[in-house]
Amino acid sequence: MRMPKARRCSRSDIPSGLGAATGVASGPVIRANVTIAMLGACPGLLTGEGRDIAGRVLVATLGADDALSTAASTSSLSTNTPSAFLADLPQRHHASHKGSYGSLAVLGGHDGMIGAPLLSARAALMNGVGRVYVGFVAQEAPAWDPVHPELMLRHAEGIDLAAMQAVTIGPGLGTSAASSACLSRVLAWEHTPLVLDADALNLLAAEPALAERVRGRTGPTVLTPHPLEAARLAGCDVQRIQSDRLTSARTLARYFGATVVLKGSGSIIDNGSHAWVNTTGNAGLATAGTGDVLTGMIGAMLAQGMPAATAALAGVWLHGRAAERCLSEGTGPAGLTASELLPAMRAELAAALRRAPS
Repeated sequence: MRMPKARRCSRSDIPSGLGAATGVASGPVIRANVTIAMLGACPGLLTGEGRDIAGRVLVATLGADDALSTAASTSSLSTNTPSAFLADLPQRHHASHKGSYGSLAVLGGHDGMIGAPLLSARAALMNGVGRVYVGFVAQEAPAWDPVHPELMLRHAEGIDLAAMQAVTIGPGLGTSAASSACLSRVLAWEHTPLVLDADALNLLAAEPALAERVRGRTGPTVLTPHPLEAARLAGCDVQRIQSDRLTSARTLARYFGATVVLKGSGSIIDNGSHAWVNTTGNAGLATAGTGDVLTGMIGAMLAQGMPAATAALAGVWLHGRAAERCLSEGTGPAGLTASELLPAMRAELAAALRRAPS
């Protein structure tokens, strides 16, 4: 047995009642403790309701390892594993300085939502980026972060976007006129790597002109919607998104010309031509702020020069592994907080860097 590799299929080696391609149970379904998949795991075992229904998923390769490896190398669907991003992880060198690892701007934080961009910024800092600037939309914003005084805090309009290697926008941004103006200003920098999350996505759904500007960008773009945000972007309901998560992610990725992270159980990462199903993480991530942490992680990877797809793959995988590490150490899943992910994420990043090619 070995860890599952996703493939599109319609086979009998899946709990009865569970959609092989979608992970949706449309009626009565058998809930398994362990599911043994033959040759490869259907996506439905790894995303949506499938992870709860299938239980532990094992793959019987039936002695066809070489053939399976060849098929995996040509497939447009796979599971997210470190082999997909390790080669792009930014290495640390003795002859380097903070400027060697990029500057990231994190923009958001409307009134009452100051914590969201701070979580993103703290995650970015602990994910290796050289400098992190936090820009708040709220006028009454903190001047410094007592937990991480390394962060540079100011009003959003005071951030010099020309000096940034990447920008993330959306955590706690709100949907006010000031929020929209902030997003519009960011989109003027069409070559700068960009992560769009939370209310930035809601603004795209509400203002088609902003969405068109995203579609016209030439720089790397990553969108990180949860199912409701994805539904708003697609002009449909959540049930439609969840009924076929792979197709939903692919549609958004191609429409926006972006890498899309459709969050949820078995997050889907799609760059418009290839899709990955993430298998790390647990129910501890179902709490406020964990999405903000992920946004900061991906932004940090972009600022350090990683391509959009591998930045998203690394961020999502490490994010899930951090939750698993917390659980293994006795924290969660109930009661796990977003802030507790940060040291665990840093430890997982360190472990990944030790495995990465020099």
